[in-house]
Amino acid sequence: MLKTLTVWNFALLEHVQVEFGEGLNILTGETGAGKSILIDALGAILGQRVSADAIRTGCDWLRVEAVFTLEDESLGLHELLSGQAIDDSEGMLIITRQVTKAGRSMVLVNGCHVTLTILKQIGAFLVDIHGQNENLALLKEESQFALLDQFDPDLTEALAGYKQIYTAWRDKQQEHKEKEQAAREYAQRLDMLRWQDKEISEAELKENEDEELDAEIRKLSHAEKIAGFVEESYNLLVVGAGGGQAVLAAVAKVKKNLEDMSRYDDSLENTYTMVEEAYISLQEAASDLRDYGESLEFQPARLDRLQSRMDVIDRLCRKYGATIADVLEHQQKVQQELLDIENYDDDMAQLEKEIAALEEKLRAKADNLTRLRQRAAEELSAAIGSQLTALGMLQAAFHIRVTPAEKFLANGTDNVAMYFSANPGEEEKLLSKVASGGELSRIALAIKTVAASRDSSVPSMVFDEIDTGIGGRTAQMVAERIALVAQYKQVLCITHLPQIACMADVHLYIAKTSAGDSTVTQVRPLTERERISEIARMASGVDVTTASLDNAKEMVSHAKLTKKNFAVKAKDE
Repeated sequence: MLKTLTVWNFALLEHVQVEFGEGLNILTGETGAGKSILIDALGAILGQRVSADAIRTGCDWLRVEAVFTLEDESLGLHELLSGQAIDDSEGMLIITRQVTKAGRSMVLVNGCHVTLTILKQIGAFLVDIHGQNENLALLKEESQFALLDQFDPDLTEALAGYKQIYTAWRDKQQEHKEKEQAAREYAQRLDMLRWQDKEISEAELKENEDEELDAEIRKLSHAEKIAGFVEESYNLLVVGAGGGQAVLAAVAKVKKNLEDMSRYDDSLENTYTMVEEAYISLQEAASDLRDYGESLEFQPARLDRLQSRMDVIDRLCRKYGATIADVLEHQQKVQQELLDIENYDDDMAQLEKEIAALEEKLRAKADNLTRLRQRAAEELSAAIGSQLTALGMLQAAFHIRVTPAEKFLANGTDNVAMYFSANPGEEEKLLSKVASGGELSRIALAIKTVAASRDSSVPSMVFDEIDTGIGGRTAQMVAERIALVAQYKQVLCITHLPQIACMADVHLYIAKTSAGDSTVTQVRPLTERERISEIARMASGVDVTTASLDNAKEMVSHAKLTKKNFAVKAKDE
């Protein structure tokens, strides 16, 4: 439910904070005061597009902030918020939207940045705006399906079961189609796959073989250089070079000197130990160098064989993968595809068997769905027809028809359409073909009234320009329908009609004031006395008189009695 809406620099709204309550929140004021601007600001919170042109003259930015309390049953909203890592554990949602003159937009939900797309998805769980565009949306088939399928809990459950099997059936159909298409290329592809498998198999590749080959090729390619390094190093250690003393001989002399010195002073005993260990290590190093040098030989024939082997590996890696592991993985895929092709007939037979079994289940689910839809369509048509009668359309006929679609669709095997006739004797035709704007508005209100007690997915509803072109008894009936909806949901309603205003649980007055070159719109709640005066003004259209005040009091008194009866009815349901 919407608790507060705070607006900064949005058109005529310089800084306004509005507190909303449960039930019916009525917004009234003179024409041009800015009532629709407030609804536009709420629309910004719900993800609607906001142009930089909406920024108040002389300002660089606009901001709108709304606080919502969350209902326990808002499971879909909770899952959406969790997916965006937004914490709603305190049962509250604070949404902030800011737009700058440069056109940059920022959206925060409980302190987390989200995109406009996500904001629109969140807004769909919070507020349902009932206006001219929403009336036109009612004409779309998907909207009519949604209305019918949400009317009956059994139908909602049956649809979920159907969709689960439909998804599995559609996936199997797609798999069958892909295999059929692939079969046309099998003859040519088989030759290619067999050649690739043969080429890789004949190479007899081993994991990391290329690394071992590379190391040995480097060694054999530089055998002469390596031999030179070995000989020079061995000579320095053992023989000596350039007439100089060998390293081992020099270290042996140092060792002997330290050994002799120890007879007179043992303070260099540790030094002697280090020199002795160094002498032993150097002896081992010299021995290793000698053995390595004796084993080293230049083998041109082996080098050629290794390079040829490396060429084979490089060629396969260029064709099938960057490494030997990639080439072997490619071969596994090739072998699996070969196996699939060879098992094509068996796989297709199994697929067709599975598809037939799923179609049997799908048909049973679809038939049950059709039966439930037809039953729900009768009940819903009767309920909406009753509301249309209460809205002054005494001769109107309204029916929701469920007809076969003759194929499996995502939501069953049905077509759903609304049929309407405004006058007796006229054939019922598709709603989109015959309903006028005013009729469509009242039909939509009738639908909202019927659905309100069953639909808990969206806790708040906005009626924008619901009273356009109506008056008298029709206005009174529209007012009662809105008040009835407000027994189940929070309702925000802009109106110019006293019949609707007198039904308010919270009455907000919107006024425009000018000071110099500046114009500001303000919003404030009315006291009971102020409310009577405002309804009297709306009813009389002239200065408030004692008679108009008495009439306003009577309207409010009658409205309270009507709402009390609605509350009892809602409680019984």
